[in-house]
Amino acid sequence: MKSELAASPQTGEELTDPRARRDHGGGLDHAIRRFGGARQQWIDLSTGINPVPYPLGALAAEDWAALPDHGAFSQLTAAARRFWGVPDGAAILPAPGASALIARIPALMKPGKVHITTPTYNEHAAAFSAHGWQVTESGKADARVVVHPNNPDGRWWTPADTDAPLSVIDESFCDVVPEATMIHLAERPGTIVLKSFGKFWGLAGLRLGFAIARPDTIARLNDMTGPWAVSGPALRIGARALDDLDWAKETRQRLTRDANRLDAVMTARGAALIGGTSLFRLYHVDNAAEWQERLARVQIWSRIFPYSDHFLRLGLPPANGWRQLESAL
Repeated sequence: MKSELAASPQTGEELTDPRARRDHGGGLDHAIRRFGGARQQWIDLSTGINPVPYPLGALAAEDWAALPDHGAFSQLTAAARRFWGVPDGAAILPAPGASALIARIPALMKPGKVHITTPTYNEHAAAFSAHGWQVTESGKADARVVVHPNNPDGRWWTPADTDAPLSVIDESFCDVVPEATMIHLAERPGTIVLKSFGKFWGLAGLRLGFAIARPDTIARLNDMTGPWAVSGPALRIGARALDDLDWAKETRQRLTRDANRLDAVMTARGAALIGGTSLFRLYHVDNAAEWQERLARVQIWSRIFPYSDHFLRLGLPPANGWRQLESAL
């Protein structure tokens, strides 16, 4: 099991080929076409999105009708600075999802060699490859990417793992364990910390993410994203959510309870826990494709991986989905 987790999911050629397949969770339409059922019958456990999203609350008409103004951006970045404890020497750039930032970051430097340890979120390698970078898993490199905690196995990294001239620390799932953040490195030259709003707050459709780095780096990324990159509703909801510390505390407690419950359900059916976070769990099973098909036949979508016959990743069920999952197993 250990050697499988450490193995590269693709060959070197595939890692540096921008046309390489980029598998992701989601894709419920495909599952419905293959296995049938109405969409409202399905439970999508293939992603690591909080199944109890932050309540949207009321929005002003101008949030939809007007171009976002400077004040709305300032409110959001101020809330982000407070929530994540962003150091004074770092600036914050809101963007339409962390993926929009991931696609642009490789353009900050002349193409060279980027170190990305697999298995991990594959958009980083795809983005660097598309910009002409060579992706490697070992040795010195001009850039380094760590997903902290890692997707799909939940591995945590240390500052010593971010020693390249361009170091990207993707903390899309770190809000479940805020004390593990490496946000203090954001004022270090060449270091970029990424934050995602879609995972912990459960609002992936809002398309909101953040880059946190030195002001000169943020200025260059801002030029790449252009004006009004974030919608008015996203600015309003994001600022409100980042200031709601009670909701965040209660959510972390609930996610931990539900992750433990999911582990109990899965291990009782023969799965072995490999790792994950309180938003998703990675299991070793005898045949991942068979497990996915068995669950799909009762309208539960799960995540398997092209580089492993035994990895099965599940997000947390919604409150009304536990009985459906337990019955399926």
